[in-house]
Amino acid sequence: MLTPRAGKRASLGTAVAGAFCALITPTRSAHADARIESTSCCPIVELRQYTLHPGRLDGFVQLFEQEFIEPQEAAGMRVIGQFRDLDDPDRFVWLRGFSDMASRARALEAFYGGPVWKARRELANANFIDTDNVLLLHPLDARSGFALDLLQRAPQGATPGDRGVVVVTVYALKPSSAAAFGGYFRDAMLPVLVRAGFVAVAQLETDTAANTFPRLPVRSGEFVFVWVARFPDRASSDAAQMRLADSAQWRDAIAPELERRLGGSTQVLRLTPTARALWPGGAGP
Repeated sequence: MLTPRAGKRASLGTAVAGAFCALITPTRSAHADARIESTSCCPIVELRQYTLHPGRLDGFVQLFEQEFIEPQEAAGMRVIGQFRDLDDPDRFVWLRGFSDMASRARALEAFYGGPVWKARRELANANFIDTDNVLLLHPLDARSGFALDLLQRAPQGATPGDRGVVVVTVYALKPSSAAAFGGYFRDAMLPVLVRAGFVAVAQLETDTAANTFPRLPVRSGEFVFVWVARFPDRASSDAAQMRLADSAQWRDAIAPELERRLGGSTQVLRLTPTARALWPGGAGP
């Protein structure tokens, strides 16, 4: 849900997470690539995945876009984008950003303690089975976040247009792999992905700072790398994936090394933006 509540996901523990963080806080990559979009948003990003009761997604999307976007942004955060999942009709995925962890605490307190949420929270929360799948992230560097400067949000009542497909890949990393993974992705993986037709428009990793709004839980004690690609349509997304599967370099070199660095299963989300999602803009990279 949008509101703070006790998390269902089990944490690996504050003490364990703190010990890992002291040893392997990921270093933001100094590398850059011409295919990575420049950005001014956002140093802190939440990737939020909600599981809704069957048949509730349309109503919740309407409620979210009518009631919750502008009040959140007035409180000091950016609602980057919200999405439907092509593979799960009951999943709502969204991204919101903050300038730093201190302002995140202030913004969340202002919104969740404000009149709009208090008036609508029961209506919103009735839609949800689970809202605890939340990752706290930061971009690898100033060029690897979400480019929002030239984008304008559609007005209230806008109808969904064809804005392509967004693919979000979440790698669960071994703790020992986290610090160096961003550089490996840029140097070894990204060139192969580009040749297959992927355009990585954002690359993010776990932010290990303490949660400054503990009433709203985030996943802790784990380290992930998230990269985001976009395509003009579903066919081009599928074609890129097929070319990657056919790549001998990916199959023989990248895939085994990637597997060595992973500490858990990989999640791939195939998403379509809702009508008032700010990011992405028009269909296509």
